[in-house]
Amino acid sequence: MFARAGCLHRLAWTGCRRMGNFTSSTSAGLSGTSCVQYVQDMVSQNCVVIFSKTTCPYCKMAKNVFNEIGATYKVVELDEHNDGRRLQEALAQMTGARTVPRVFINGNCIGGGSDTKQLHQQGKLLPLIEQCTPCCAGSGSEGSGSGQSESSK
Repeated sequence: MFARAGCLHRLAWTGCRRMGNFTSSTSAGLSGTSCVQYVQDMVSQNCVVIFSKTTCPYCKMAKNVFNEIGATYKVVELDEHNDGRRLQEALAQMTGARTVPRVFINGNCIGGGSDTKQLHQQGKLLPLIEQCTPCCAGSGSEGSGSGQSESSK
C-alpha cells in the first residue's frame, strides 16, 4: 500500500548476513535465521512496532508521534536487547536501511523518525494505523502510551 524507498512493502526474505568482523558465538542468542524470524514475528503480531535505541533522538521523535495520537505500539530497544546488533543487521537487510528507528505499521516498514513525523503531519499516519488487520488491532501483546519495551529475549 504505502511503500517508501528503502523499505519492503511486505516482509518476505530469508537469511541474515554477517557484517565486518562480527561473528556469532556459541553462547545463548538468536542465530541469523532466528533474528529474521524474531523481527517477522514481532511485526506480524503487533500493528505498530518501533525498533529503537534508548538514546536516539529520532527514535524518541517517532515514539512521541504515536504518544501524541494515543496509538498503541510495541518497542524493541536494540541497545538493551541481547541480540540487538544481529536484529539491527536483519532490519538493514529487510528494509534497506540500518538506521533506527525502523517503524512498521501493519507489517509494512514506513521508514524512520522523520518519515513517521512527516506522515503524521500529512494526516496519513492515523489512516495507516486504522487499517491494521483484526489480529493486530487491540492485541494484548502491544504496548500503550509510551510503548511496551521488548529489551531482551
